Amino acid sequence: MPQGDWGDLTIGRLLLRETFKAGESVGTSRTLDLDGQESSPPLTRAALVWRHDNVLALEGGCVQPLTFTDKPERNCYVTVDSSSADYTEWRTEVVTSDWKLGLTRLGSDAEVDLQSRLTGAVRVNDFSLTGERWHAPPIGHYGYQTGTTNATTMTRTGADGAITVYRGIPAGASPRWGCTPANYLAGRVRLTSGGTEVCGVDQLLSPTGWALTNGLVNVTWSGTGGGSFDIQAYTGGAYHSKLWTPFYSSGGLIGSWDGVTLLRNDPEHVVMRLSKGLSPGRYTVDLSLRRGSRFVEGYMQRSTSVDELKIRLNSAETNNTALAASGYVTATSNDGDGNRFAAGSAHAFTGHANGGVVKASTTTLDFWVGVAAGGGSAVSGDAATDLRNQYIACLPETIYCVRR
Repeated sequence: MPQGDWGDLTIGRLLLRETFKAGESVGTSRTLDLDGQESSPPLTRAALVWRHDNVLALEGGCVQPLTFTDKPERNCYVTVDSSSADYTEWRTEVVTSDWKLGLTRLGSDAEVDLQSRLTGAVRVNDFSLTGERWHAPPIGHYGYQTGTTNATTMTRTGADGAITVYRGIPAGASPRWGCTPANYLAGRVRLTSGGTEVCGVDQLLSPTGWALTNGLVNVTWSGTGGGSFDIQAYTGGAYHSKLWTPFYSSGGLIGSWDGVTLLRNDPEHVVMRLSKGLSPGRYTVDLSLRRGSRFVEGYMQRSTSVDELKIRLNSAETNNTALAASGYVTATSNDGDGNRFAAGSAHAFTGHANGGVVKASTTTLDFWVGVAAGGGSAVSGDAATDLRNQYIACLPETIYCVRR
């Protein structure tokens, strides 16, 4: 929201007051230098601190959309070369943050395509699965291509709108697509703390009050039942909640976490790590969410082998545990929202009677938890077996700008 008569400047997720001047130069690359000031008042102190901290959290080397309210012809994609901010406080009166950004201009959406390089291999698994390569660019993208072989498409409607998911991405293909900078963040993955979205990974986060969402899945921490992940699925125009409890041993529950660390924080993929000290040792759970995904990915680990690691539903739902031999479990009937839970792992596990994943005598457990939207009538791409196959073939994604 513009402050007074000032416009807005956004770089990635970061909102700043638009400045009069945008300094540009051309040499071995085209650069763009911006500087400005945020102040409280008119901003609240919390809003100013957020802007100051997030200027410094901007990550170098990542493609960022840059947009202006009053200079829209300068909208483009950039990378951050340098960022700085001076924090000044006149006690009980005014707080200011004087910031500077040194950027490399990559081009406007008329000049460049976005290329998603899907590198690496499908997950090593115990079920001889090849998985299904898939990809979800931002809402509002255009001109998607995967070479001479086209992918198939499906639409998933979430809280942010309808997002297109491309299925059957050819092996070795790096999809190219167009997108205006203004649309680049639509359908993104977001990590919020205290209700405020954060930029980059250099963040001081509280182990409570966080939420991880992509508009289709929302994950928060709940104290219910001794401590659970509240994993919510967006279907039928609303989020529907199920509580999933992680265990660091057969009876070991987490009442609260000691810390939260951001490992990756990009619009297409966010990874966070929750940690808890044991006596002795440590227990961690990594949660990962991708743009367009119906499930959250997880990886739990402790320093010493125990009887079992597991994640299971708080409230039991009848499920086919025999399907664990195929890499997943799912409910046998629809819930009150018309959906069926689905969960699994890339490695051999035992299905929990409540619904969930259990691995005995181990220090690690990879898992995924999601929902077959539509239950027994789920469309192709949203059935439990489809989600399992998509988990197996979740490929690392890095986005580049390439000349069109």
